Amino acid sequence: MSLLDVSIVSVALPSIQHGLGTTPAGVQWVVSGYALAFGLALVPAGRLGDAIGRRTMFLCALGGFVLFSALAGLAPTTEVLVVARLLQGVSAGALAPQNSALIQQLFRGAERGRAFGFFGATVGISTAVGPVVGGVILAVAGEDEGWRWIFYVNVPIGVVALVLAARLLPRRRGGRRGHLDPVGAALLGVGVLALMLPLVLAESGGLTDLWWLFAVGAALLVVFVRWERQYAARGCSPLLDIGLFSSTPGYGTGALLGMVYFVGFSGIWLVFALFFQTGLGYTPLQSGLAVTPFALGSAVAAVVGGRLVERWGRRLTVTGLSLVVTGLAVTAVVLRLAPPHVAGWAVAPALLVAGVGGGWVISPNTTLTLRHVPVSMAGAAGGALQTGQRIGAAIGTAALAGVFYSVLSASDRDFRVAVSVALGGAVVAVAVALVVAVVELRNRPRCPAAQEGAEHVVSDAG
Repeated sequence: MSLLDVSIVSVALPSIQHGLGTTPAGVQWVVSGYALAFGLALVPAGRLGDAIGRRTMFLCALGGFVLFSALAGLAPTTEVLVVARLLQGVSAGALAPQNSALIQQLFRGAERGRAFGFFGATVGISTAVGPVVGGVILAVAGEDEGWRWIFYVNVPIGVVALVLAARLLPRRRGGRRGHLDPVGAALLGVGVLALMLPLVLAESGGLTDLWWLFAVGAALLVVFVRWERQYAARGCSPLLDIGLFSSTPGYGTGALLGMVYFVGFSGIWLVFALFFQTGLGYTPLQSGLAVTPFALGSAVAAVVGGRLVERWGRRLTVTGLSLVVTGLAVTAVVLRLAPPHVAGWAVAPALLVAGVGGGWVISPNTTLTLRHVPVSMAGAAGGALQTGQRIGAAIGTAALAGVFYSVLSASDRDFRVAVSVALGGAVVAVAVALVVAVVELRNRPRCPAAQEGAEHVVSDAG
């Protein structure tokens, strides 16, 4: 639900605009506000889960998501809808790191890889099929009020999930509760906000004169790193242990790989939607169906990858990234050359190859990145990993859409040239992630099983 709500609402923006009688600028924060709030909540909520209990945070965040989904569906004005979406985004951001942390806590070895495989399948499906699901809901419920059901559908699903989570998630067993770090949370939150705000505004067509905030964000993150080190040196529990990036094998490179990969992976969906809907006249549902091969390939491959990651290690992500580069490069060429009336069918094989590769990137990279992270810090570490991915997604979506529009303008509105050049940018981003993976593979010891055994000793001793 939380990942679907990143992309599914984009399909419904014209319906929301018509239903509430507002302007395109008036509804831009329905999407942008959710993405911002989602990214800002990840690390603080992950650390809070580590401190007070992941079950407690999971139930509270899921309950909030259901409540604010209902409020969004009932919203009588644009202002109420935007506030509901901001609160919904905070709830989603608080929910996400508990997922990866609970997998860290409850599973070991090959079982953990399979659990992350199912997690990766969910990520792949949710990211890719949002436009399809949104198109179906609007087709069934109608254009004028159908957008409300995009939010209402979360309520029954969320209630069932709440009941199951209350019954199945383990309660915290004693132990000392961790300390919180409000200064660190404030520095990180404002720093990430300064980095993401210009990107999400550019993505949604808003103000683009705030790029100076990048310098502010970078400075705040430098201050955050220094504060966290000093805070830890005083014997306190920091919001995020900076040592994870330098002393935990695979964490720093895995986080970098994930962020760079999401620049290309997340950026392509808006480009596809613009090309198929604006350029070829597809409906939102037809546009979503055209990219479904990627989602199907990603879902199946993620489950299989969860079983292979223990044996293949980083070689699996290298293979996956190679397939994504190949699939997207072929897709760019096909969309440049194929006649418009067969473009949707012509790209299906290439998108399937790219999707299979994508399934061998996200969940295996999560498994390998978090493998040596102590369970006590799994929430904050998972939140930081996902924050990097959210920043990468914001950069990719803004940058690739900007490339698409620039080439479209320079080529006298040649949509085929624009989409091929924009997809070429995505190929470059994924290729950079491939270089990161190859470098880590060359530097990493060749026996993942031995490393996993060492992790168990450390974790159990802890």
